[in-house]
Amino acid sequence: MGSTSLAELSNLMVYATLIVLSMAVLCFALDLGVGTGRRRAVQAQERRALVQAEARAGSGGGVEVRQRIETADVVDERWARIGLSLSTLAFLLLAAAVVARGISAGRPPWGNMYEFSLAGATAAMGVWLLLVRRRKEARELGLLVTLAVLLILGVAVIVLYTESAQLVPALKSYWLWIHVSAAIIASGIFTVASVASALFLITDRHDRRLASGAVTGGVTGAGGILDRLAERLPSSQSLDRVAYQMIAVAFPLWFFAIVAGAIWAEGAWGRYWGWDPKETWAFITLVIYAAYLHARSTAGWRGRPAAVIALVGFAAFLFSYIGVNIFFFGLHSYGGV
Repeated sequence: MGSTSLAELSNLMVYATLIVLSMAVLCFALDLGVGTGRRRAVQAQERRALVQAEARAGSGGGVEVRQRIETADVVDERWARIGLSLSTLAFLLLAAAVVARGISAGRPPWGNMYEFSLAGATAAMGVWLLLVRRRKEARELGLLVTLAVLLILGVAVIVLYTESAQLVPALKSYWLWIHVSAAIIASGIFTVASVASALFLITDRHDRRLASGAVTGGVTGAGGILDRLAERLPSSQSLDRVAYQMIAVAFPLWFFAIVAGAIWAEGAWGRYWGWDPKETWAFITLVIYAAYLHARSTAGWRGRPAAVIALVGFAAFLFSYIGVNIFFFGLHSYGGV
């Protein structure tokens, strides 16, 4: 099979991934609405009723409600299982598309923003699927993870697409395998961590409102919708733990990518560091995530403040990935869009 045919096959597999991911998003939405998410919401409402009943009639007044909680029927998890299966298929299709793209060009398949997007989306899916194998509750991140990957691929196909071609001379180095692959893996982990941090803010808000007695049974306005959503998600402690573990793994990888890039820059441009826009924003991203890890070790900055810092760090990462190439011109601009 020729290089042109392989490039076309890669494109077809990307389109197939978009279709499969769309189906996965629908399944995770159904699971949230009528499956395990709904069961979790019903149990949360039962617990709230239990607290209110015990407050009115003493510790024995809520026995009936307590029994309903303990004997609650487990709703069929088929939508979550189907969504996970479709996500696995999407990951395999996307990984195959990345490999086919690389073989067609005879080089690492991340020489421009389109290819980096494909590889980064593959990394995000792979990281999340591995996390699900270790922590079952990570499956509840499926809706936002698949939505995020779907958005990345949509932008890549519509805005960033570039024909498969040879690299410019500056990129023809074994450091392309080392430097960019480390950045890609880190980007995938950062993506999953940002999803967990965003969901943590929703559940933490609900926990605070629940503690203050502000949560009622009705759904009124955006606040009520967020409360109902929070009841269908894993606990805030679980989401906070997932975000921290992901960033703790990604941070040294991102640091390594920056160091490897500096070594490569010395050989290619005669200097280790020149405050090129891409270098600058990569460093800013590193500093923000370092602040997050420091915040986690400081009692007054745990929880919500740390989650906000994590999301700011991801925003800086996204700007270093896309914004720098669009709004600035520097030595890294040869990658194109």
